[in-house]
Parts: sequence; C-alpha cells; structure tokens
Amino acid sequence: MPITRRVTTHEGPGGTFESLAVLDASAQAPCPGILLFPNVLGTKEADFAYAEKVATLGYTVLVADIYGQGKRTTREDPDMGCYMAELNADRALLRDRVNSAHAVLKALKEADESRTAAIGFCFGGKCVLDLARSGADIAGGVAFHGVYDAPPFANAAITAKLLICHGWDDPIAPPEAAVALATELTQAGCDWQIHAYGHTGHAFTDHAVNMPDKGLAYSADADQRSFRSMKDFLGDLLG
Repeated sequence: MPITRRVTTHEGPGGTFESLAVLDASAQAPCPGILLFPNVLGTKEADFAYAEKVATLGYTVLVADIYGQGKRTTREDPDMGCYMAELNADRALLRDRVNSAHAVLKALKEADESRTAAIGFCFGGKCVLDLARSGADIAGGVAFHGVYDAPPFANAAITAKLLICHGWDDPIAPPEAAVALATELTQAGCDWQIHAYGHTGHAFTDHAVNMPDKGLAYSADADQRSFRSMKDFLGDLLG
C-alpha cells in the first residue's frame, strides 16, 4: 500500500493555511476521510507519521493546519503556546477554522465526503470537540489527552459520536474536567464514551515527552490501547 504525502495549501478564516494530505495513492475509490488536529506545536513530522499509520487502515487523512502557514513552534520556544493561546481566546475563530479544515478534507478527490471523522491530540482534542460542538456533519471524533473546556457560547446539537481517550492523572484535564465533559455531552444528546487510563498523565501518545514529575509523559501502554480503540471506533463508524 503506497502511502503518499501531498502538501495542501488553502485559504481559510484569517489567512493562508498549509495542511498535509496523507493517502493511499493506489486506492480505486475515495476513502473515508479523517481530519488530524495536532497538539499545541502545530503540524510536524510526528503528526505526519501518525497520519500514515491511520492511512494504512484505509483512510484519507488531512493533517490540518489551523494556525496559518508558517506558524509553528517547538518545545524549545519560550512561548510555544502562543498560537494556541490566540485561538483559546477566540473560540468562534477556532470553530470557524476547524470547520474550514473539514471542508478542505471533503474537497479532496481521494476522500469520501459523506464519510468523515476527526482525531486530535492535546489542543487538537479540543479542536475535535469544538468541531462536534459546532454541529459539523462528521460521523465521529476521537480526542487523545484532550482539553475539555466548553466555549463561552451556545453550541449546536452534537450529532457526532465521540471517543475520549483520557489519562486519569492528566494535570491539564483532571478528573473533574472529564466528569464535566461527560455531563456536557450527555446534555447535548451525544453518543459518547470515555476510556480512562490509570497511572497515565497528559501527552501519553507523544514519544518526545518525558516529564513525569509534571504529569506529562509518553505511555506505550496507553498509546497502544488508545490506537486500538480508535481503530475499532472508526471502523464501526466508517467501515
């Protein structure tokens, strides 16, 4: 299965964006489409590699740029969360950008626009949730060690099914945040499930993170378990 990468430059709310399509170039028909929203740093090689794993399952994946072309940070930057902070402060703009990215995914000739879903990591998990909260016509979404606070405005009815893969010891999303999310999703009529991993903190899918004293560390077990859960969940939705 020859998985290929293709840079996709597109206009969106607030400027020009540079996403990456990852797909099976030999597929004879459009495949179900998956949006992949990165963590706080923006799009990077780790996201592209994860997208390739997802693409081998039979999906066309768009690693979505929601910051803007050239707007990326690294862990060495003193203000690595600057672009995330801008969108946290303007959740309406975040809503518009994640929906714009969904439109770009559906426009790819290799993607079946009638069968789409979203996955996201850390801040990308918030992007998945806000896409679902907007009433977008995704079949479902998966948030990995996401951020759960609701936007400060009324949301649409959530039609997407949601899987939340959650580290129970996550200092960014402590147990009360997970419970609040469950309450919110229940009130919205959402079909939801939370998989909570014990003795697991934030960033459990990120091989580059090793700060257990701060509650942020890679966990091979949680990474593998959450990938299997995502695989089954997407297969049920889009298979």
